[in-house]
Amino acid sequence: MRVNTRSGDASVPLSSPAWWAAGLYLVLALLAQMEFMHYVTFRGAQASAVLIVVVWYALRAELLPAALFGFVAGLFEDAFSARTGVAWTVATPLAAMFVTWLSRWFFADSIPILAGVVIAATLARRMLFWIVMALQGYPPGYARLHLHQALWEALLNAVLVSLLLLLARLRESRSS
Repeated sequence: MRVNTRSGDASVPLSSPAWWAAGLYLVLALLAQMEFMHYVTFRGAQASAVLIVVVWYALRAELLPAALFGFVAGLFEDAFSARTGVAWTVATPLAAMFVTWLSRWFFADSIPILAGVVIAATLARRMLFWIVMALQGYPPGYARLHLHQALWEALLNAVLVSLLLLLARLRESRSS
């Protein structure tokens, strides 16, 4: 049975994370992704710290703030990326909206559920990214390669978010 946790008269309004905290996490994720994450690749894929921060925010926000946060994240990724045009700027807010829509049906405090959402968001974001890249004139022909890279990235993102959630729980248990 599915329970919609965000609709009806009895719903409790969501309290999104503070913008300053989300912005700080986004800046740290961008720095980590630009400076360190490319050293940890597996089968041509690397985990996306930016996507994990966007998913974290989108799980706790309403649709429009999540889309705006995803837009800002994607805009920064495009600004720091070579030859992506507006692909991340389009794909990231749509992925954030997808996660926000998904989060209507569950509570995101479970590691397997969170990992599943991160996998779904990674695959959706990558699909949207390559659609936009194709519309911008990127030559087709590497679909299988990009699919494999997206699948490996989804796995790496799920592992990373699971480790981060375990570390957060460990820190929380030690502080109480």
